Amino acid sequence: MDLTKLRYHHLGIPTKETHEGDVYLGEFKMYVAGYDTSPYKIEWMRYEDDSPVNKLVQSVPHIAFEVDDLEEAIKGKEIIIHPNSPSDGVMVAFIV
Repeated sequence: MDLTKLRYHHLGIPTKETHEGDVYLGEFKMYVAGYDTSPYKIEWMRYEDDSPVNKLVQSVPHIAFEVDDLEEAIKGKEIIIHPNSPSDGVMVAFIV
């Protein structure tokens, strides 16, 4: 993967605190806040105890990038959340 083709999208930071504007994502048993209001696209993520989201994602900040070819970008990487579409027009995957 040519690293010059990565485009910064957001920084996700797990938290135990509530944030103004928290939005609940029932499928993931989590709340998200901040992405739409942060000039640096910081997204706060708060998880319920029984959230199905991978424990590494729940405990360690992540940086999200936009790529032209998701399959190529994750090829040969350790995948912890396989490609999926959490919202219309968006495809994501998480790697270590």
